[in-house]
Amino acid sequence: MLHPQDLQKIIRHGLLSFPVTPFDADDRFAKAPFQAHLEWLSQYPVAGLIVAGGTGEMFSLAPSEIVEVVRATREVAGDQPVLAGCGYGVRMACDLAQEIEAAGGDGILLLPHYLTEAPQEGVADRVRAVCRATKMAVIFYNRGQSRISAQTLAQLCEECPNLIGFKDGTGDIDTVRRVTATMGDRLSYIGGMPTHELFAQAYRGAGMPTYSSAVFNFVPETALAFHKAFLAGDDAGCERLLKDFYYPFAAIRDRQTGYAVSAIKAGVRLRGFNAGHVRAPLTDLDEVETAMMRDLIAGRA
Repeated sequence: MLHPQDLQKIIRHGLLSFPVTPFDADDRFAKAPFQAHLEWLSQYPVAGLIVAGGTGEMFSLAPSEIVEVVRATREVAGDQPVLAGCGYGVRMACDLAQEIEAAGGDGILLLPHYLTEAPQEGVADRVRAVCRATKMAVIFYNRGQSRISAQTLAQLCEECPNLIGFKDGTGDIDTVRRVTATMGDRLSYIGGMPTHELFAQAYRGAGMPTYSSAVFNFVPETALAFHKAFLAGDDAGCERLLKDFYYPFAAIRDRQTGYAVSAIKAGVRLRGFNAGHVRAPLTDLDEVETAMMRDLIAGRA
């Protein structure tokens, strides 16, 4: 297991990958196709893998399946950092974090607790409990019902040395800037909006130097080209890729709620991997939308 501070350095400026979770015809985790996809992606350099995350349909996985995904990842990941989605209620999150650690994980992305609103004190109590339950690195995902203020995050950073990252999926640039200005180098910062490349340049201005890429799943060359241009401050290069690929992709993604995941999985299938369907409550692309994805990928692959 990587030391949390070592992992923090690795992910500070690198691109993070969010692999999909394949399912077979009986709706079970399909290990072989999953590992084949990871092995294909391994030829492209990324800072780490976050498996069973949002793109990996963590919200539709049983805790035991999340651990199974981590074990399968560890078997083929080599020295690549392996992080996993972790969430649900505080007791479930603590237990799951410990099982992910035992399965070979290097860190967790702590996703929202779901459904109910919570005060800052309650959000902090949950983060604190999970950090104390594991030796792994913990990245807080600021999204949905689990939103944190810069003040609360600063207090947690004093108490929890393995809290090493802040990922934002809210689009609240004001809070993001307050966090990055307050915490400085104490944390690594990761952009986490759906198809974050659409927001990356704005987030860079708020102090977020990197992000996670879902499209890396099926067009890794394009994802890395955008990230390279982003890191170099090549806004013209970013804009070319936005117009040529990301905006057309977003047009497909926006045709239906939940397609931010479904369209990624369709892309993986179109690249020849048996990713299977998405689980309910998500739905798969229809034939017209799949054809649109096929045409888009044909211009990149």
